[in-house]
Amino acid sequence: MTTTTVALTKRPAGDDVDDAGRSSTALSKRHKPDQQGLQITEPSRTSTLPAPNMLLSGHGAAVHVNRFNGDGSVLASGSFDKQIFLWRTVGDDDACDNFLCLSGHQAAVLDLCWSSDSQRIYSVGADKLVVVWDAEVGAHVRKLRAHSSFVNACAASRTQVDVFASAGDDRAALLWDLRARGPQARVQSAFPITAVALGKDDRHMFVGGIDPDVLEGAQDTITGVALSGDGAYLLTNAMDNVVRCFDVRPFCPEARLVKTFLGASHDFEKNLLRCAWSADDAKVAAGSADRFVHVWDVATTRIQYKLPGHKGSVNDVAFHPSQPIIASASSDGTVYLGELN
Repeated sequence: MTTTTVALTKRPAGDDVDDAGRSSTALSKRHKPDQQGLQITEPSRTSTLPAPNMLLSGHGAAVHVNRFNGDGSVLASGSFDKQIFLWRTVGDDDACDNFLCLSGHQAAVLDLCWSSDSQRIYSVGADKLVVVWDAEVGAHVRKLRAHSSFVNACAASRTQVDVFASAGDDRAALLWDLRARGPQARVQSAFPITAVALGKDDRHMFVGGIDPDVLEGAQDTITGVALSGDGAYLLTNAMDNVVRCFDVRPFCPEARLVKTFLGASHDFEKNLLRCAWSADDAKVAAGSADRFVHVWDVATTRIQYKLPGHKGSVNDVAFHPSQPIIASASSDGTVYLGELN
């Protein structure tokens, strides 16, 4: 296994894509003095990344998920190759290096999440397992066997380090508390469940799947759900090529569906394309089969960024918790870290 990090800083002419896969619309250019001796300066940097765009490679197959830990210093990625990689996102000499490989799944890793204290990673996969990892040493500490089919999604509590949820093709969503034995709650659906999110108070669980009825408005299979930082709004990505925002407050004054975001797409592969909120809830992003990362302004619902570079479907997106950085995981086996202006 070999991992590689590439800093992308050169902007090629036109709309060509460079050898590392990032097109001219996403790269800053290191200008040299022209023939008249004029110096054109680079755009100002907005993050601590070594370069505005970083390509992280090393997985041997499609990458299904990438997630930052609580302070954004580490990114975890999970792949069809059964591995979870941990990447540093800070530091002078080792930023964006892969420093741990977590092995223990017997089939594809489909989703993962960090505990609220960033000491653990919870992962789920096609092997029907829910695995609990010690993120400090990279060892699995528990394997939970309660699902009877692929486990598609997981979500951690924001306040309780031992609480998280998992959901799968067995049509069940389970709530776990590691201080107790076995699942503490079970939500049963008539159809496979592909996405799950926990409410801010852990008393509510939002699930989506083959049955689109998370909330009225979805028209096709839901592949990703994400709760806003304030817990008031739920974002969904669905196979009808619409990303939706629902008001999930207990006493909603109007219709639950409040915004729609257009541009991202699904295709015949029917991958589980996820979605995410920025830390300040001002932006949302979604994976897309068109190989672009789509980022929208929440207030206007307009696309702010359409980031190229991947050579396969973008399966997952994640915003850094404190810097203008977005991570994307793709079926091409790579992860990008991109700096937003």
